[in-house]
Amino acid sequence: MPETTTATLLLGLRKLGFRTGDDAIEALCRHASKSRLSFVQGLEQLVQLEQRERDTRNLAARVKAATLGTVPALDRFDWSHPRRIDRARYEQLLTMDFVRAGHNVLLRGPSGVGKTTLAQNLGQAALTAGLTVRMSTLAAALADLLKQESLPATERRLRMYERPDLLILDELGYLPCDTRAADMLYSIIAARHERRATVISTNIPFKQWGHLFHGAPSVAALVDRFAQHCHVLDIDADSWRQAHNNAA
Repeated sequence: MPETTTATLLLGLRKLGFRTGDDAIEALCRHASKSRLSFVQGLEQLVQLEQRERDTRNLAARVKAATLGTVPALDRFDWSHPRRIDRARYEQLLTMDFVRAGHNVLLRGPSGVGKTTLAQNLGQAALTAGLTVRMSTLAAALADLLKQESLPATERRLRMYERPDLLILDELGYLPCDTRAADMLYSIIAARHERRATVISTNIPFKQWGHLFHGAPSVAALVDRFAQHCHVLDIDADSWRQAHNNAA
């Protein structure tokens, strides 16, 4: 294809919103000419090339917005004692059926047993499935929301936590929270209830959430909403799980 014709084609594709790089399109033009592809075949390959580029950019944007950090590979996760967990149940969660159903997940266990790793891998699976994800420690999310200086600013910020298909809030229970923080978390969970999935990792059972939030009135409603359609995975030794199940 003559150079002037290729340049005109590239300019036209840019005006139409094509995102594929010039080099890739020029290579396709050369291939189409050399292979004597039909007009329809050439168009099909151009569409496929553009779709791959858009999928790549879409994934990159969703990965950036997810803020998962470095995700440790699951093949290095210690599934054996004392880090005991229902592995089959966790692997079922990796299918993302719970996200599509708008259900929640509670990853519960003491510090250092891999709750964050498991949560990150759920987020990674969601991204691979084409879903939107946002992950944050609970403390960072609440600090982000509470520092907003006006109600409109707070409402705009809340939407960042309400909209993702999967929201992951890590480390509930590691720092005490006040009543305002409880109300903010309730707003997020209530807005997502039965519509979008939320994963929370914690070291405390539901009955102790009231102590964490200093008996805030919204805690009962918060637990009710979150626990209504919730998959609970207890991690670590049977002795810890049995002791905490008594308070669940």
